[in-house]
Amino acid sequence: MRILLYIAMQIAVLVLVSIIGSVLMNLFGIYVNPNDYISLLVMCAVFGCAGSLVSLMMSKFMCKKAYGVQVIDTPRNSQEAFLVNTVAMLCQKDGLKMPEVGIYNSPDPNAFATGASKDAALVAVSTGLLNSMSQEEVTGVLGHEISHIKNGDMVTMALLQGVLNTFVYFFSYIITFAIVNAQRGSNSDSDRAPSFGSSMMFYTINSIMQMVFGLLASMLLMWFSRYREYRADAGSAELNGKQCMISALEALKRGVQPQPNKEKSYMQALCINGPATLSELFMSHPPLDKRIAALRESSF
Repeated sequence: MRILLYIAMQIAVLVLVSIIGSVLMNLFGIYVNPNDYISLLVMCAVFGCAGSLVSLMMSKFMCKKAYGVQVIDTPRNSQEAFLVNTVAMLCQKDGLKMPEVGIYNSPDPNAFATGASKDAALVAVSTGLLNSMSQEEVTGVLGHEISHIKNGDMVTMALLQGVLNTFVYFFSYIITFAIVNAQRGSNSDSDRAPSFGSSMMFYTINSIMQMVFGLLASMLLMWFSRYREYRADAGSAELNGKQCMISALEALKRGVQPQPNKEKSYMQALCINGPATLSELFMSHPPLDKRIAALRESSF
C-alpha cells in the first residue's frame, strides 16, 4: 500500500505541476506550438526539473523536520561520540568533508544520507539501529551512507527525476496533441494547439498520459535506486571490509523480519526487505538477501 501511495503521489505531483504550469502559461499568453518540438521540450524541462531541484535544495532541512533529527554538535555520551568519530574516520578515508551527523527517534533500524551536495550533507541514524546493532554493524551502515555521499547519489537521483519528469511531460503532450487534433479533424485549425485553459478533453487525455508515463518513469527511477544501493554496499565493503557490511545487512534483516500477529514495519512496507516478486520493480532497495549475495560474490 505504501508503494502504491508513493507512486500515486509522484504521478499526482506530475499532473498538478502540469496543470499549474498550463494555467500560468494561459494567463500570461504564452503559447507553445506543438509542432515546435524544441520549444515544447524546453517548456517540459522547466516543468520537470524545477520541482526536483527545489526538493534537492530543501532535502536536508525537510528531513530534519520530518524525522525530528537531532544534530550532534557536541557528543553527550559514548554512543554519540562513537557515531561522530566513526563518520569522521570514514570521511577521512574517502577524502570527504565532514557531514552533519544526527540521531532521530524510531524503533526501525534505519539510516539515511541527504543533502544538496557532498560538502553539505547530513547522515542520520535511528535509535532503533543504534540500539539493535553492534558497533561493527553500525560502522558498516555508516560506510554505506558515506558511500552514497561520495557517489553523489542525492544529486544524481534528483537530476534523474527531473529528466524523467521532462520526458513524461514531453511525450504526454505530444500524444495528447495528436489525439486532440485527430479528433478535431484535419482542417485549417489543426496546426494550432487547443487552448490549455479551455479544452477539458486536452486536460483529461494529458492527465491519463502522464499517469501512464509516470508509472514507467517510477519503474526506471526505482531501478536506479536499487543499483545505487548495490554500489553503496560495495563502497562500504571497500572502506570497512566485506564482512563488516555483510554483518550489517544480516543484522538489518533480523531487525525487519515479520513477527506473528504484528503489523509490518515501515521498512518492510517500503520493501527494503522482502521476497523478490513483481513488486520488486517498484522497490527503492533490493531485497536484503540479494544484497548479501552480491557482496559474498564480490572480489572485495
